[in-house]
Amino acid sequence: MNVFIAGFQHETNTFAPSRADWAAFEAGSGFPAYRRGGEMVQAYRGRALPIGGFIVEAEARGWTLSPSGWAGANPSAHVTRDAFERIASDIDEDLRAALAGPGVDAVYLDLHGAAVAEHLDDPEGELLARIRTRVGADVPIVASLDLHANVTAQMLALADGLVAYRTYPHVDTHDTGVLAARLLARRLARGSRERLAVRRLDFLLPLNAQCTMAAPADAIYEELKRLDAQHGTVLSFAMGFPAADIAECGPVIWAHGETSEAAEAAVAALFARVDQPRSQWQTALLAPEAAVREAMALAADAQQPVVIADTQDNPGAGGDSNTTGLLHALLACGAGARFPGQVAIGLLADPEAVAAAHAAGEGAQIEVRLGRSVPTWGGQFSDPPVAVRATVRRLGDGQVTLRGPMGAGAQVRLGPCACLEVQGVLVGLSTLKSQMLDRELFRCVGIEPEAMKILVNKSSVHFRADFAPIASRILVAKAAGPMAADPADLPWTKLPPSMALRP
Repeated sequence: MNVFIAGFQHETNTFAPSRADWAAFEAGSGFPAYRRGGEMVQAYRGRALPIGGFIVEAEARGWTLSPSGWAGANPSAHVTRDAFERIASDIDEDLRAALAGPGVDAVYLDLHGAAVAEHLDDPEGELLARIRTRVGADVPIVASLDLHANVTAQMLALADGLVAYRTYPHVDTHDTGVLAARLLARRLARGSRERLAVRRLDFLLPLNAQCTMAAPADAIYEELKRLDAQHGTVLSFAMGFPAADIAECGPVIWAHGETSEAAEAAVAALFARVDQPRSQWQTALLAPEAAVREAMALAADAQQPVVIADTQDNPGAGGDSNTTGLLHALLACGAGARFPGQVAIGLLADPEAVAAAHAAGEGAQIEVRLGRSVPTWGGQFSDPPVAVRATVRRLGDGQVTLRGPMGAGAQVRLGPCACLEVQGVLVGLSTLKSQMLDRELFRCVGIEPEAMKILVNKSSVHFRADFAPIASRILVAKAAGPMAADPADLPWTKLPPSMALRP
């Protein structure tokens, strides 16, 4: 059997300041750089990506693969028309060649599910439509999705099977690709589509509440597995990405099953568990200085670091990792004076400050402005840059090999990096943005996370996979930034009136 495979990964925050152009997909940054054809299979086989898991499972089943391109870019505002059409055009060109050559018995797509393009509210649905037009109604199409996918009716109608991650932090990306291959095998063995049941929830889930390392999501996904075993279904619960201003933004539960009764029963049971009580989805958020003061009090007697999530500048959700609200708070509260050299924040993406540090050299003192004031939403801006005299503690090249549960073995390219000490606070700087989801991202600028009293991470939830084991406490701070911790803060224009902005 010959399976055509391709990938398109982007999580779009339509309220964010920076767009994803073709250069963003070519560079990859936090994602692998764009690859196409046989090179893609060689590079991604077995990697901590859905397509990596799919390739391993497909080859174990003796399937032949016809690879197209795999494109991923850091979360940001809209994917540009040019970038999407280049990616779609490459996939279409390769699909036409495969159909003319070995033929195509099935299609697998590694999708995110929460992309928005300049000209399309549902680019994944559009990509599925173009592929369906090429291959016809009888060729199975299966896709894997991110847990944060905003799953549309078009996506569900055009694909024979969709399956989403079940963890956040996403430590099951490879396993989801394996599950997608098994879902495709079910479809092939049956000879026709399995029955589909779908329920859409009528409220948005805040990103910080979606963590599957904590209640209620941990128990809900365990229930999902139990229901699958009971009904013989493949259930998915995509919690949605609550910063994409499209009509179908929000959580969706669906199941593929042998019978309509099995699929409906599984979906109904999981829906009831997710929907009530809605208070289970509420999460505590602290103002920046309140978070720092609490962290200082906790750190005084703690043997392990207190970690503060700078959630609204999360570069994994559309932030550019350059806002200064938490840095202002650390300095205003005297955190560095209380714990000199044991307070760190990172990574602050600031190419100008990095260049100044490299020009001066390690040990030098420089006058520098750190960070940016960036537009958020409703005409608001984040905090101003921090003008300081700083000491250059460490310089680096930004070539990092991740070792944590998310992306272990992956290579991250941050460009030149530096560590500055400002009033006892260590500021990790990078040229390119990257979510602080792995301790190696601190180590690359000479900061040892385990030796810190307070760590401020530019992340919402992914950091927990590698930092929770060393943290004495985790706090979530709401400093001004492009990713709203509370979806009700955003100026929505396309959500239906029936959609509640809070649980």
